[in-house]
Amino acid sequence: MVHRVAVVAFDGISPFHLAVPGTVLAGPALAPRRLYDVQVCAVTPGPVATDAGWSLDVEHGLEALRDARTVVLPSWDTSREPPPELLDAVRGAHACGARVVGLCLGAFVVAAAGLLDDRDATTHWHAAADLARRHPRVRVRDDVLWTDHGDVVTSAGVAAGLDCCLHLLRTDHGAATAATVARSLVLAPHRDGSQAQYVSAPVPRGDGTDPVARAIRRALEHLDEPVDLDTWAASVHLSRRTFTRRFRERTGSSPTRWLLHQRLDRARVLLETGDDPVEVVARRAGFGSAAALRQHFAARYRTSPQRHRAAFRAVP
Repeated sequence: MVHRVAVVAFDGISPFHLAVPGTVLAGPALAPRRLYDVQVCAVTPGPVATDAGWSLDVEHGLEALRDARTVVLPSWDTSREPPPELLDAVRGAHACGARVVGLCLGAFVVAAAGLLDDRDATTHWHAAADLARRHPRVRVRDDVLWTDHGDVVTSAGVAAGLDCCLHLLRTDHGAATAATVARSLVLAPHRDGSQAQYVSAPVPRGDGTDPVARAIRRALEHLDEPVDLDTWAASVHLSRRTFTRRFRERTGSSPTRWLLHQRLDRARVLLETGDDPVEVVARRAGFGSAAALRQHFAARYRTSPQRHRAAFRAVP
């Protein structure tokens, strides 16, 4: 099925921000494949002014969010509060299973809808302090290009919207498809070359004082090694109970579940970008055996490592 994407426009929007989702997800680089149907909508259909001095005619209203599998807020005018009908439509779409994406200042709308409470979020670095002040329950990150929780994604400003949409494409259809589009747009598939963009909770930037941040960094640096929860907690001088509680507060997940997701993401990347046999991939991702990798891979992705590699193998 074609993936329906609803992109919300507003008076004063930047044409560049508005065009990014369609350019990446439904541009000519994917022709003749039609993977996404991108629809622009607005609170009130009709003429919508842009900051470029001209207007565009928006055909769809917020009803477009009801059928969308992904809802994109490509930016926002932070001098005004999002209207209640927009927030209700965003919440409703999320409740029905839609992925909600806030590009650049669009994170302000996602936060106002309550979808970022007690979670990490990213926005333009210049607006990060303002977002944190307005929404104190949101953990604002200004050091990564995007933050992906699966159901909610936020990105840094301007060009980072392109990076984030490439990430969505790679998540949905694999590294090879994303690389094809990136080459067409003369973009790097991974602009910063970091694996932080593969994880649900990005690698935290820390000064060494946050024990959970230190524990996460240590786990990611030694993902191929066995991790005992008591030893993991003790390595940052916390009891198992305190470590588990603070880890859940920081990431929204238990330590063991978080670690499993990181290992699965590592395995997925290794399968898409390398030639190692599944047994080697399993060891490098910390599963120990190919059988364990296959079991967890099937549970999360509903397919096998071999079939995933065949479908999403990256182009050299």
